[in-house]
Amino acid sequence: MAISDTDLTHLRRAVDLAREAFDAGDGPFGSVLVDAAGVERFAERNREETEDDPTRHPEFDIVRWAIANLAPDERATSTVYTSGEHCPMCSAAHAWAGLGRIVFAASAEQISAWRRSAGSGPSAVAPLPIATVAPGVPVEGPADELVADVRDLIERAVREG
Repeated sequence: MAISDTDLTHLRRAVDLAREAFDAGDGPFGSVLVDAAGVERFAERNREETEDDPTRHPEFDIVRWAIANLAPDERATSTVYTSGEHCPMCSAAHAWAGLGRIVFAASAEQISAWRRSAGSGPSAVAPLPIATVAPGVPVEGPADELVADVRDLIERAVREG
C-alpha cells in the first residue's frame, strides 16, 4: 500500500506535533493514532526533556493510551502516523499492543544520518528499521513530501540543543 493523500494529511499533523515538541524544548517527534474510520483518536508529541523521562516518546504514549482505551480489534485496524520511524522500544511496544499499520515521514536511518552530520553524538539505541524489530507490522515510509521538514527540525534540534 502506498502513502495516500489521506495518509499525508495525518503525517502533516504528526510533523506539526514534532514542531510543537521542538518549540517546547523536546526532541522533534510527533505521532497520531487514527482508527479504521479515519478518526484521530489520540495524538502526542515527544516529552522526553520536559517530563525528564527518556521513554516519553509519542509512539509509546500512543501504545499506553490504546491499551487502556481500545479493544484488541480496534487496535489492530488502527494506523499510527509519526514524524520519524519508531525506535526499537516503540516498535516492540507497538507490536506487543497489537496496533496496526505505521506510516512515517522520515526513516530512522535518515534521522540518524542527519543527527550525525549536524554534530550529534551516537544514540543510546541502534536506529533499527521497524520491520527488523516488529516484522509483522505493516509499514509505509518515508514520505518524500515531508522529509525536508523533518530534516530541518532534526538538524535545528541538534544545533540548538
